[in-house]
Amino acid sequence: MIRNIESLVRQAKQEKLSYEEFLLNLSEAEVQTRQENGRKRRLREAKFPILKPMETFKFDAAPELDVRLIKELSNCGYVEKKRNIIFVGKSGTGKTHLATALGMEACKQGVRTRFVTGCGLANELIEARDEKILGRVVKRYAGYGLLIIDELGYVPFSKEGAQLIFQVLAERHERKPIMITTNMGFGDWTQIFGDPSMTAALLDRVTHKAHVINCTWESYRLKETLKGNSK
Repeated sequence: MIRNIESLVRQAKQEKLSYEEFLLNLSEAEVQTRQENGRKRRLREAKFPILKPMETFKFDAAPELDVRLIKELSNCGYVEKKRNIIFVGKSGTGKTHLATALGMEACKQGVRTRFVTGCGLANELIEARDEKILGRVVKRYAGYGLLIIDELGYVPFSKEGAQLIFQVLAERHERKPIMITTNMGFGDWTQIFGDPSMTAALLDRVTHKAHVINCTWESYRLKETLKGNSK
């Protein structure tokens, strides 16, 4: 308010605003500043490796993608409904881009978000267990309004890592939504988590009422590479 008051006083004098109108303008400027600062803080806390907004996604390279569903998800109704989102498809189809873009939209709308790779999460949980702060770290991951786990399945987990990730996902079940990107179909998740019984229990929780988006189109990174080599 202090930063804006001089310019708003001049505006009020020029436009002959009432005291009530001046106070409203001053309050609105403060609210907008707080909202913008909050958005920037949530984006920092989310730890996205690269900021990839929705408008930069190449929808024409993903012809099978349900654009209406993506726009609907951008409104973050799934957060309130506690519905998970799972992007399944091979590398280069834009799964991470879509997850990042939806995560950024969530940050804009006031949702505390955290982005982490599957391997990164497993390693952090194992380190927390070794340092005897596992309960605190699990509680933190359980508390985010949206947790995005990227690249699930690119590297199999150790038995300990799989069990600890299961613990985090179980804590969030039907409480807070999870967004996952994976290059492996559900039938192959035993290769990621090892134990068939735990994998079945995990899939039961994660896929319950989830939006499963199959990214079946060709890798546009590969297309760009081939196009460059053909020149």
